[in-house]
Amino acid sequence: MHHTKNDIPLEKRSAAISLLNSYLASFLDLILQFRQAHWNVKGPQFISLHKLFESIADELVEASDTIAERITALGGTAEGTISVIAVKTILPSYSLTIYQGKESLEALSNSLSVLGKSIRKGIVQTEDLEDAGTTDLLTGLSRDLDKKLWLIEAHLQSDK
Repeated sequence: MHHTKNDIPLEKRSAAISLLNSYLASFLDLILQFRQAHWNVKGPQFISLHKLFESIADELVEASDTIAERITALGGTAEGTISVIAVKTILPSYSLTIYQGKESLEALSNSLSVLGKSIRKGIVQTEDLEDAGTTDLLTGLSRDLDKKLWLIEAHLQSDK
């Protein structure tokens, strides 16, 4: 931990930092999943999905940066290397054999759903830590993930 005059007790900051680093790894994994889909999607919805996946990936970069900045504001170290992502992500693995739009949408909606559910649990955890700043951050991330899930699922629903 780095020295800070932040008045949240050290043990509570440490717990929040640990939680945030797990989310950072998962957000970075999610960015890479959206990039993988963006680069490789095929099919009749190619152009719309290609653009959608790129747009969401770019927004997720901003979210991951916000998480990393909160970690450092609490006196921690943001852990964003590939080796950390591989160990700490909570997301299902994205198959390298996914090319069709519907398969891409299914895989990405699964990952968004898993991360959204975990973030909602984190909101409760950070409320218990009395860390209103992190709770507020997670609440915003939850809302944004729900919107992204809605955008992805809307494409799936159009195929039914």
